[in-house]
Amino acid sequence: MDLLDYAFMQRALLAAVLVGVTAPAIGIYLVQRRQALMGDGIGHVAMTGVGLGFLLSASPVWTATAVSVLGAVLMELIRWYGRTRGDIALAMLFYGGMAGGVLFINLAPGGSNANLTSYLFGSLSTVSPSDVTAICLLAGFVVLVTLGLRRQLFAVSQDEEFARVTGLPVRALNLLTAVTAAVTVTVAMRVVGLLLVSALMVVPVAAAQQLSRSFAATFAIAVAIGVTVTIGGTVTSYYQDVPPGATIVLLTIAAFVVLTVLAAPLARRRARAAAAAHPAGDPAECAIPAARGAGGTVGA
Repeated sequence: MDLLDYAFMQRALLAAVLVGVTAPAIGIYLVQRRQALMGDGIGHVAMTGVGLGFLLSASPVWTATAVSVLGAVLMELIRWYGRTRGDIALAMLFYGGMAGGVLFINLAPGGSNANLTSYLFGSLSTVSPSDVTAICLLAGFVVLVTLGLRRQLFAVSQDEEFARVTGLPVRALNLLTAVTAAVTVTVAMRVVGLLLVSALMVVPVAAAQQLSRSFAATFAIAVAIGVTVTIGGTVTSYYQDVPPGATIVLLTIAAFVVLTVLAAPLARRRARAAAAAHPAGDPAECAIPAARGAGGTVGA
């Protein structure tokens, strides 16, 4: 493949693989927690970090990471304590993040909104060696958390009250999930873009759930879908000269549609098999009425 002859494509493909692994890995917990749009909110906040990077002549990846983590922590605090006005506070946080990014990047020397575009929608040619180093380190953190603490994170995602009763540090795990989601957003922004990364965190998980209800199987299938669509979108972007982020997201949605169509007959086949195993009127399934004595008590 001639695209591997170019250093920028080698970096882009490596970043794409890491994004394909990390986004669904944290996304499965967000879906279970019914926080599917959390990545989108963090992406808005991360724009301020990108703008600060240009303003301070620092790496936008690291500044975006710092601001995203701070934003994710604030989102969790608002979720805990802002029960009545939490939605308004979150809206101000999201839109303030967008406005801050536009303002800071225009204040930066030689900065303009054009510099922000590659971070909003992804760009293959702008993935630098320093970006790859940062992405590798951040992706390592995400994989370590999502795999190393998978039992604890799954328990909290399924039922916070039950997890609290069993002695798990629920608030600490919730904060860790939010921070890991923030890190994942900055990992993905160079390939998919801040405005589209949430789709890659959610849609592969939704597609995997069409085939499996097991957590382990859903996790593995979602990551496989993520890696496939990120590589496919990156290669398509190179040959067709189309935006990588948009291409990856459309491929992800296409995968969801295909798996949904394929899963329908599979579900019907499983239902028929279950019905055959336990046919209607099976004596094993019939409730046997208890005999009652004269006093109305259950007989022996």
